Amino acid sequence: MAQTRIGVIGGGQLAWMMGLEAPKLGIEIVVQTPQTTDPAVPTAADYVLAPVADADGTKAMSDRSNVLTFENEFVDLAALAPLETSGVIFRPRLAALAPLLDKYTQRQFLASHGLPNPPFVTLDESMPDDTVTDIAAPIGFPLVMKTRRLGYDGQGTFMIASASELLETWHRIERQPVLLEAFIPFEKELAVMVARSTTGEIAVYPVVETQQVNQVCRRVIAPAEVAEAVQQQVTAIAHTLIAALDFVGVLGIELFLAPGDQVLVNEVAPRTHNSGHYTLDACRTSQFAQQLLAVTGQPLGRPEMTCDRALMINLLGFETSTSDYAEVRSQLAQIPQAQVYWYGKQGARPGRKLGHVTVCLQAKDDWQKIMHDIEAMWYPLVES
Repeated sequence: MAQTRIGVIGGGQLAWMMGLEAPKLGIEIVVQTPQTTDPAVPTAADYVLAPVADADGTKAMSDRSNVLTFENEFVDLAALAPLETSGVIFRPRLAALAPLLDKYTQRQFLASHGLPNPPFVTLDESMPDDTVTDIAAPIGFPLVMKTRRLGYDGQGTFMIASASELLETWHRIERQPVLLEAFIPFEKELAVMVARSTTGEIAVYPVVETQQVNQVCRRVIAPAEVAEAVQQQVTAIAHTLIAALDFVGVLGIELFLAPGDQVLVNEVAPRTHNSGHYTLDACRTSQFAQQLLAVTGQPLGRPEMTCDRALMINLLGFETSTSDYAEVRSQLAQIPQAQVYWYGKQGARPGRKLGHVTVCLQAKDDWQKIMHDIEAMWYPLVES
């Protein structure tokens, strides 16, 4: 029998949007989150106040839920393992998450299954400074340095132009374990959401283009304007990866489109993802409803789009403020076919994801002008 109460580890905007979709499916969510002011609390049926990595909090939530899932990857798998052993159901299971939480082991997993990676190596604290240049030599410069754990939205990611800069930057972050990977001169950045059920059914959403500003996603264009061969490559990668992980639920895959229609995996997020927010308004089944269906053992919903094109523009903080920007949100909501989502976070700061706008369009619509108009309303002080 399908489960009806889902515990969600994390209480940010992703859990908030799961909570928006849950009542339509006859499901309730319980969230584990540190503060009552976190976004997901208003849409949850219940909550446990505890840090995301607190296994005792997760145990308390499991007592109120049929199955547990994840809103983010900032968890302690070793601490959760005894709960799984005792019979708590995690979907995805902990073993499916394990290769993905560290960016280096994620790259190794992709490579071991023949999925296309940039060249990569790792540095850790055991490696003497005088070996760093030799270790990085197969990658070459420029390269990208990423902290192996807990980085997101560009945090913990550094563009490195030389051996001296590599060593200086590594010392500045106190010689944390890092992934070094080749810089890819990409033509576009792409993403795709993929879901898998408890029976192994797989649903792949349209391939989208993501556009970053200051290493944070500013906008998503669905579907991406790419060749059919590129769409087929991305779909094949999604099928192979989610099946190889034996993953139940939704995961997001970010990719580079390199010259010659070559596709390389950038990163994998083992959860619903910012690049899939457009699905709330533009697909038959949103990524959030799909997550709920998958983890409760139900058949997956249809992922296809219901409009010719969709835009998703992130409303990122551009200043430090306590404003809720009610006036500009009201203006955004007047745009035809626009849906404004406001996460209710306590305070803005530069780069913080405060909300997003989705617009569903027909083929004849001037989507570039609409995108420009939205960004001109929201980002009055910064270049859009």
